[in-house]
Amino acid sequence: MKSVRFGMLAVAASFLATAAVAEPVAYDVDMSHANLAFDYNHLGYSTTDGRFATWAPTLVIDEANPANSKVDVEIDVNSLNTFWEARDTHLKSADLFDVAKFPSATFKSTKVEQVGEKKLEVTGDLTIRGITKPTVLEVTVNQLGEHPMAKKQAVGLDATTTIKRSDFGMAMAVPYVSDEVNINISFEATVK
Repeated sequence: MKSVRFGMLAVAASFLATAAVAEPVAYDVDMSHANLAFDYNHLGYSTTDGRFATWAPTLVIDEANPANSKVDVEIDVNSLNTFWEARDTHLKSADLFDVAKFPSATFKSTKVEQVGEKKLEVTGDLTIRGITKPTVLEVTVNQLGEHPMAKKQAVGLDATTTIKRSDFGMAMAVPYVSDEVNINISFEATVK
């Protein structure tokens, strides 16, 4: 009788352990290995790029059911840096980002779909200058497994999307300066 009871307890414990692994798990993003960058075409002559130095991603992953995963990002728009001070000042002005009125931008996921091996589409609401538009991030899962240094579960992701800045009230100099802006996000994260 004891062995049957022990066997049932072992099965129950195994089931609970499996269920716990299958639940969504929160991750801490390693901001020392994270980048939020953008680029756009300037007059057909060159590509101008920049980045946001301060942004706060929130990541939850459900390995068993990716649809239960989510990613939200809050961006300090004033941390924008294109490595040219006069351009940064103009981008932050009322002509474009208008950081005095809209100091932050956000992305809040509404749907996560696995579309291939190590490939996800993350649909969400992107808000810039108080204007919200649906946006899809094309995500590549670079690696998911035990981090060799941290010795805990980790993930590495790259995500890209292209938006039209005019959709967010920033149409100045379109079409001479490209309306399309490419956004590139890359980061590592470990289980909290």
